[in-house]
Amino acid sequence: MGSLFRRSFGTAVLGSVLALTAALVGAGTSAAQPPLLLPPLLSPPAADAIFPVADPDPFYIQPADVADHAPGEVLKIRQLPPSYYFPGSAMWELLFRTTDSEGRPIAANTTYVLPPNHVPDGPLVSYQHIINSLGNKCKIVTELYTTDPLHQIREAAGLNIALARGWAVALPDHLGPRMAYGAAKLGGQITLDGIRAVQQVPELQVQNSKVGLGGYSGGGMATAWAAALAPSYAPELNIVGAAEGGTPMNLVKMAEALGTNPHPAFGLAMAAALGLEREYPDRIDVSGQLNDQGRWMKQMIGNGCTNEIMLFGIGRSASQMTDNKNFMDDPEAWKVMEENSLELYPGVPTAPIFEWHSPTDALIPVDSIDTTLRRYCDAGTPVQTLLTPTPDHLSAAALGLPQGLDWMDARFRGDPAPSTC
Repeated sequence: MGSLFRRSFGTAVLGSVLALTAALVGAGTSAAQPPLLLPPLLSPPAADAIFPVADPDPFYIQPADVADHAPGEVLKIRQLPPSYYFPGSAMWELLFRTTDSEGRPIAANTTYVLPPNHVPDGPLVSYQHIINSLGNKCKIVTELYTTDPLHQIREAAGLNIALARGWAVALPDHLGPRMAYGAAKLGGQITLDGIRAVQQVPELQVQNSKVGLGGYSGGGMATAWAAALAPSYAPELNIVGAAEGGTPMNLVKMAEALGTNPHPAFGLAMAAALGLEREYPDRIDVSGQLNDQGRWMKQMIGNGCTNEIMLFGIGRSASQMTDNKNFMDDPEAWKVMEENSLELYPGVPTAPIFEWHSPTDALIPVDSIDTTLRRYCDAGTPVQTLLTPTPDHLSAAALGLPQGLDWMDARFRGDPAPSTC
């Protein structure tokens, strides 16, 4: 029974995460469009490597006594060299205690940026970048210092708008130490504990700061989860608002709409399946259900960043990765998706919400955004929604961000939050 359970669950996850990851990256190509070129399939290695490959930097080694520390407690801190992304700002990195999706103590990291015009206890923003990766080499803090153009974080430069206003910025690696891509609730917990951590260090000058949250798409998912979890998980934080855009709020609906056709963003779908397996090892077995093509794919992307993952997955499908054809048939798979779906999470943010998306975004269930925000409104949370005049997922990101920053500035000033409820 256990073997059958794991087999059907693994294939269910392989199929169900495809719709989720297409939304997380904003792939705009039709799933029915055949690719012009596929990377060749190679013979799989004789034995699977262990993923993710450990970061060689000893800073990330989890202390043996991590369970003895409270969530958000600082385990290690170091000052980083200046980053060319943020001219004139001082940089730190913190390792802190947090909790994974199954309640186990783990260590995670956040990068802290302090602009020269910040005043003590001035505003603090935790911004959750889109990471979409499986390898430790793809952490935000690593990519902030790389000179490899394939691994640079181009959207990071936009944070200089916030830094110019004197806001300190925290950039959590919200996929955690296992690079558990696809585990949305985990991202919320890491985000909140990262805020707790930077507020514990007097030298960082944010001990009593008002806090704002921000992020789009996959980063918006970590942001939205942090806002929803805060009243129960970190009620002491003075979160004055959350600006979240293009947020996937129901993974179940996305899985139901999936299908088994080849997809240009399948690499990220496979990455999410492997990420969920890392986060829920006692509930998900993907690796054990892979055929030769699936094992090859895992080897190619198991420590990869977005570009490698996208390349090796172009035009492939979940049905090619396993010989088990019984997709989407295991109740436990749906339960994991439900546990990571904001629409199905009963908690409600108490901080005001600014939310933006394209009303014709085909990559995420827009009706789930509407339903979730309506529930927040009914509970008394101020919600301002911006529908961007753009048809797709990616362009909405840039169109909503300036208004989101202005909205956040008003929250820091203490102005009453507007609402379109």
